[in-house]
Amino acid sequence: MSAIAVVKLILQILLVVLSLLLTLLILMHKGKGGGLSDMFGGGLTQNAGSSGVAEKNLNRWTVGLALVWVAIIIALGLFTKFNLA
Repeated sequence: MSAIAVVKLILQILLVVLSLLLTLLILMHKGKGGGLSDMFGGGLTQNAGSSGVAEKNLNRWTVGLALVWVAIIIALGLFTKFNLA
């Protein structure tokens, strides 16, 4: 097994782990309203302007992991395009 094949395998495993983690982080976000929850009274308890430190950190982690996730997908696409492994 070549070094490039090992790197591709590591990227694929990392992609699966990051996909699961990114899904969990997205599900942890608070709803912003405007959906079906507002029709049934869910929007009445939401404070529009309040965003705590924890939510800001959650946003940062989500965006950071999403950028890494996209970079891995691009790298794997380049491996496939140029038949490196």
